[in-house]
Amino acid sequence: MTTTNTLIKANIASKIAEEFKDVSITGRRVTLNDLEKVFTKFKNSPKISFKKIGISEENRNIHQITMGSGSKKILIWTQMHGNESTGTKAVIDLLNYIYTSKDDICSKILDNCTIKIIPILNPDGAEHYTRVNAHAIDLNRDAVDIIAKESQLLRTVLEEFCPDFCFNLHDQRTIFGVEGTKNPATISFLAPSEEETRKVTPTRKKTMNVIVAMNSLLQQIIPNHIGRYTDTFYPKATGDNFQKLGYSTILIESGHYKKDYQREKVREFTFISILQGLYHISIAKNYDDYNAYFKIPNNNESFRDILHIHPKKHNEVFQYDEVLEKKEVKFIPNQVFGDISEFFFHKEIVFVR
Repeated sequence: MTTTNTLIKANIASKIAEEFKDVSITGRRVTLNDLEKVFTKFKNSPKISFKKIGISEENRNIHQITMGSGSKKILIWTQMHGNESTGTKAVIDLLNYIYTSKDDICSKILDNCTIKIIPILNPDGAEHYTRVNAHAIDLNRDAVDIIAKESQLLRTVLEEFCPDFCFNLHDQRTIFGVEGTKNPATISFLAPSEEETRKVTPTRKKTMNVIVAMNSLLQQIIPNHIGRYTDTFYPKATGDNFQKLGYSTILIESGHYKKDYQREKVREFTFISILQGLYHISIAKNYDDYNAYFKIPNNNESFRDILHIHPKKHNEVFQYDEVLEKKEVKFIPNQVFGDISEFFFHKEIVFVR
């Protein structure tokens, strides 16, 4: 079965994303408290089960969601970086869809797959709006030493569940664009490398195959806004090490879309990516077709947030710092210097005398 045969129709995917968006969870900061409030409406669902599987360094709950009964096993986790919440919002929308829908897409996923989700792996980082956990450990660089409680928990789930595929959900900065375009990298995909030569191994081929399906659908919805994240090998990174262990790991980086600093449109595109990935896995007969992965343009650092255009002095460039103030994320412009000739800007302001 080819990738084309497993694509959800673009208009249907967009309609599902819009219909099942959970409007009670919005913005850049999503915490454990937000998540646990949402959980209450799914508690009696025969399709979805919840289990507390551990606690964070600051004793916050870490949960696992299970759905489906099929032989294809998929593990998804969100917010291993606490300030990267778009994947969590997309997962909440996925729960809404699974909870309510009786369509063929949902049925195929639940019949053919068993899915485990760890939403907000790093609840301490989510609370404080930091990348790292409470002991200043970057969980995405803790896959070898496995020092943090949260890293230990993820590894335990991985080894006990032995998934066929993993989805590692992140956010990327607004600086990234799609090579060869003037567009921001709204979604970027990566099949992580297993070693320094970036050899295309059987595990990576399977990962690439799923990414090809996700990209094929997204290109119909947001053409030329999808990038391929660098596959530089990071010896201590989670995706690289899980891939090396034989677990096909798909990295999704949710980025910027025009006028969407809260990443509410981007959550829809992230949701569509996940839904397409799950559906493709659920019905694909094999995962051999992967060459189109290399046709996805590279990410490049081609954007800055704001350009101030002045009539009689040098133009000024600003990049937002995200600062948590009274439980709200503020975007504080911070001036940056250097050659700006090669950059595009998300916002341009023209000053007149």
